[in-house]
Amino acid sequence: MNPIAQIEPSELRERLEQGDAPLMIDVREPEEVAQGMIPGAVHIPLGELAGRLDELDPDRETVFICRSGYRSERACEYLADAGFDRTVNMTGGMLAWNDQD
Repeated sequence: MNPIAQIEPSELRERLEQGDAPLMIDVREPEEVAQGMIPGAVHIPLGELAGRLDELDPDRETVFICRSGYRSERACEYLADAGFDRTVNMTGGMLAWNDQD
C-alpha cells in the first residue's frame, strides 16, 4: 500500500488564499462540525463515507479533515482501497488548523 499523501494546514490555507482549493471533506461528527469548519469543506461523517462515495470524484484531489488527523487518515486509506488515488490527509486536523489563527 502506498503511503497516504499529507498536507500541512498552512499549505492548505495558502492554497485556499490563492484560489487553488482542492475538494475538502470534513469527516468529523455533526457536533464537532458545529464548532466550525474550513470554508468550502463538505461534511461527510466518517461513518457515512462508504455510502456516499458517489459524491466524490476519484480523479479529483480530495483533502480529508478531522479533529486531529487520525480519522481523516483512515478515510484516505479506505478510499485508496476503493480506487481513489488522489486522497490527501490534512495533518493535525482542525486542532492544527485552529492553532494557525
